[in-house]
Amino acid sequence: MYEFLSHRENQLLLPNDFFLPFGGKLSKENRWVKLARLVPWAYAEKKYAKSFRKSFRGQKAVSIRVALGALIIQERLQLSDRETVQQIVENPYLQYFIGLEGYQDHPPFHSSLMTHFRVWASKF
Repeated sequence: MYEFLSHRENQLLLPNDFFLPFGGKLSKENRWVKLARLVPWAYAEKKYAKSFRKSFRGQKAVSIRVALGALIIQERLQLSDRETVQQIVENPYLQYFIGLEGYQDHPPFHSSLMTHFRVWASKF
């Protein structure tokens, strides 16, 4: 099941709106903040949404922002699947990049899903 989230996905949080429980703000000059503005998330989501059946059954799919964002992080940093997820957990800038609304200290997805993300990406 896929829930089309373009209304929320395309509304890029400003770095100052990203919740950090330990205080502070994200820098607008950070490379991940800048890259988040450059990636065509809306275009990718339209393609991504077409790969799902119109059904309300099954587990909710991971958003394109998380899936594609994780693949970009992995490629740019040359990480394994597990290390990609661990880096995302440890770095608020990476969490911002994949579209989370605030810092969380637990993985947003299991590292085994990276395989599914790559399969999807290879089709496009």
